[in-house]
Amino acid sequence: MLDKNAIGRASPPFLNEVEKGAIRRFAESLGDYNPIYYDEEYARASGYPTVVAPPTFPASFSSAADLRELLGVGIKSLLHAEQSFEYERPIFAGDRIFVATRVADVLERTGPAGKMDVAVIEDEGRDEEGNLVFRARRTLIVRAAKENP
Repeated sequence: MLDKNAIGRASPPFLNEVEKGAIRRFAESLGDYNPIYYDEEYARASGYPTVVAPPTFPASFSSAADLRELLGVGIKSLLHAEQSFEYERPIFAGDRIFVATRVADVLERTGPAGKMDVAVIEDEGRDEEGNLVFRARRTLIVRAAKENP
């Protein structure tokens, strides 16, 4: 079982600078060709100050968190189960967003293969003024170590 003492462990905020090229590449990787992600004039005509990031763009952000340290397990043991995002406002090219990560919960669940550990990780992104931009929540399954025969 994951150590329940991991709950509340957090990283300091880490700066992510949002660039037009990164937005474009991310949208292309999704196969989403909405012009608000590519064309600044179109984005402005649509009421935005500049190019807008796709809704799942924060998945590409870095944080100072080392999940191995926060959870006390090897990174190869983690399986990404699900992720959700909540926004206070859209993310734009030129934004400077500070992302902090924390362990929100550690659970034990029973699945088809038996008991498994689950970690819930929350990311919070704030702008330079400290205003909340988004919250993301990831659910990770921690695979049990294989026993040697």
